[in-house]
Amino acid sequence: MRKHNKLFLGVALAIGIGMTGSAHAADKQLKSIGITVGSLGNPYFVTIAKGAEAKAKAINPNAKVTAVSSDYDMNKQFTQIDNFISAHVDMILLNAVDPKAIEPAVKKAQKTGIVVVAVDVVAAGADATVQTNNVQAGEISCDFLAKKLNGKGNVVIENGPQVSAVIDRVNGCKSVLAKNPGIKVLSDDQDAKGSREGGMNAMQGYLTRFPKLDGVFAINDPQAIGTDLAAKQLHRNNIVITSVDGAPDIETALKSDTMVQVSASQDPWSMAQQAVSVGYDMMNGKKPSSTTILLPSTLVTRENVGSYKGWSSPR
Repeated sequence: MRKHNKLFLGVALAIGIGMTGSAHAADKQLKSIGITVGSLGNPYFVTIAKGAEAKAKAINPNAKVTAVSSDYDMNKQFTQIDNFISAHVDMILLNAVDPKAIEPAVKKAQKTGIVVVAVDVVAAGADATVQTNNVQAGEISCDFLAKKLNGKGNVVIENGPQVSAVIDRVNGCKSVLAKNPGIKVLSDDQDAKGSREGGMNAMQGYLTRFPKLDGVFAINDPQAIGTDLAAKQLHRNNIVITSVDGAPDIETALKSDTMVQVSASQDPWSMAQQAVSVGYDMMNGKKPSSTTILLPSTLVTRENVGSYKGWSSPR
């Protein structure tokens, strides 16, 4: 009897161990995601939130997704991350207000087992980053500008908030323009705030200071649209404006009478989907081959805008 009992116990232990092992091997369930972005008044960030929600629901139909605006306020973003920690979310998608100052909040979330994925811009200490290849976006936008001007003329690089995405775009632009000795960059350091109003104000200043201006590279589409409006108000024509984003507003601008010629596109839907996918894999111990994922940018022009699948196109 004792032998049989020992045998039974051994089998039971083996089955128990096997069951426990398979339970650990099963994927950890994605129950909730917290998203903090610059502004949910910007369709770009709305698309990020919607793309993330769609991917989360595909993984688990009952997953809860909470998206909030930091309004570019560092203290507000710290509080939002604290709230996500208190709510025991499984993952945070983070569009950092300040890429370096955000690190303590990132570490605090990670200590509680939350995976933090940076989207659109880098965030110190994040488990992974998914963003547009912003250097390439700046390169292709300014390559178009240089070619349109036949390699000569006065241009302005209309800068913006000093997040990694903007810095990369400007660096990409500068590297291309530097190859065109006939192009003179009159200004490259003014922060036009990433907004339409900021673009208008900056352009009004440029046009007052510079009697001859042939081209402008704006770091995003809202600035480009504001730049165009300012030029029209001051009755200045024949200025080539290029930018980055591929936003819904720029689709309209490219189809109408504006001086905006191209925009290097981003795909916030795909960016968010990849961020959730990478974060979910990391929740389950699967690390990506690279923790920085760069999505390629393509030029949206007056010629191809009709076939462009923009941010808000059905998916």
